Amino acid sequence: MLTLPLEPMDDRANPAFKNVAECTKWLNQLQLTNLQLAHSQLLIQINELNHFPIRALERLSVLELLRETVAHVQADYAKKLIARPLLLSDPEYMVFVSIVHLWQAMVTGYQRCLQDYLSGDKQIKKQGDLLCHRCLLYSGLEIFEYLRTGYEFNPSLWYQLHNLYAFAEQEQLHEIEVKDELNAGQVRTNCCNIYVKTLLACDAHPAELTRSQLRLLDGWLNTWSKEIRLARHFTVSKGDAQPLAVDLESTQGLQWARQVKDNEHIRYLALVPLSKLLRVKIILLDQGTSSDKLGLGVQVHPDECVELLNFLHKCWCELHSAPPRILRAIPQEAQLCYAPDQIWAQLKGKPFAQPHQSIDAMTRQAAESFGNVSDKAPSLYRCATLEDWLLESDSLLDAQLIRRGAALGRLSYSQLVAVRASGANDFVLAATTWLKVTRTGKLQIGVSYFPGTPDPVYIRPAGLNQSAGNLYELAFSLPALPAMNIPASLILPRAWFEVGRVIEVRSRQSVQIAKLGISVARGLDYERVSFIPIKL
Repeated sequence: MLTLPLEPMDDRANPAFKNVAECTKWLNQLQLTNLQLAHSQLLIQINELNHFPIRALERLSVLELLRETVAHVQADYAKKLIARPLLLSDPEYMVFVSIVHLWQAMVTGYQRCLQDYLSGDKQIKKQGDLLCHRCLLYSGLEIFEYLRTGYEFNPSLWYQLHNLYAFAEQEQLHEIEVKDELNAGQVRTNCCNIYVKTLLACDAHPAELTRSQLRLLDGWLNTWSKEIRLARHFTVSKGDAQPLAVDLESTQGLQWARQVKDNEHIRYLALVPLSKLLRVKIILLDQGTSSDKLGLGVQVHPDECVELLNFLHKCWCELHSAPPRILRAIPQEAQLCYAPDQIWAQLKGKPFAQPHQSIDAMTRQAAESFGNVSDKAPSLYRCATLEDWLLESDSLLDAQLIRRGAALGRLSYSQLVAVRASGANDFVLAATTWLKVTRTGKLQIGVSYFPGTPDPVYIRPAGLNQSAGNLYELAFSLPALPAMNIPASLILPRAWFEVGRVIEVRSRQSVQIAKLGISVARGLDYERVSFIPIKL
């Protein structure tokens, strides 16, 4: 039976509008140019309306009228969080919380109507499909906001979503098409489509996707969710994508079907149609078909589409049947440093300065304010962003860490970091591959290691590009690893790379001239490139 955690009505509630006519007048006076004020007013008035006792049909009409304005204000307000590093600052976090609360206020409003539907209100008797659709829709939007921002949501949201879908299925409302003009590309959807879309979005490793990739995924799933059905039983043929399962009485999302015990609350997603759909699109893109013709977006580069489609296929159709990775013994303490200049200083044992130039007293005093520069142990130079972390899992290629000490800075997706495990002498260079904030407020990250022990070096243009005014830039040299068939490479500042550029590389041991080859990887603040030494 559906349970709706609603607070009692309050006759003292006094919303600015109590019917459609008043709401229309109020919306016409709402100043959308002041985004923060408009958002605040919407949240206050919808919460007030949710506590005010009015007829269910009138409440539903008012909520339907509010939908377009809420969607517009939420989308504009969320732009304040685009590309923000984690943890969010206090003002940014307040924006995020406000957005989440407004989505939940919409859920609560439609749940009020659904409560009257359950009570047998004749005026709203024929609106059961619409009410379930809207409750699931706004529950999904609330969850998606957490995914986009990188914050872990309360498991109670899973219970809310599962409970609503189970009721829609019980009442045989889950496959009835409902009109939704705000849903881009799919004007008519049903409860099952929305539920499947939310499940798949959460299972797409959203912490590893950028905000723009998540926006693409959101649009694609509007269409793809129509290709997938939830069933009480499943069959698997050899070579097919393994089905996923969801427990309607749990507080978690999708699981591998083989890991759950079958019962009346389990539903299965057969992923064979989705696997075929993804593979066909990847093949057609490789053959030159435009992303627009494949329904993937007009202004999306084919290479970006192929990369994301392959990633999604791996998440949904491959990872659940893949063998487990071999991990090192864990957990263990670690230190982490970020920002290229701080990493360089940590590896070199002193702040970056032009070769043969002394550090003036003011610079040295600023450096030493973050810790003593020891003459006996210069490699342990204390930089401003050296933090205490815990290695939760660790392999030769990647690791998962969680911050356990004070936060001295913020991190972003695909950012250069240096990690040193407890007991290790050297730092290892890595790039962040995903980030999220746990419910306890701790920053958790995944990193992908760069092979080899990094060496801090100086670089500057050479040959025809050289001039008297060329100053050195900081960079990192990674050695060749013949056993792994990995050539030597350089980690350069972002946007410094040019194919064929001739540069001077100055290290502790030597000065050499090199010609840059190809870009191997690119991140927020770095670019890893190949190079060929030039003999003079």
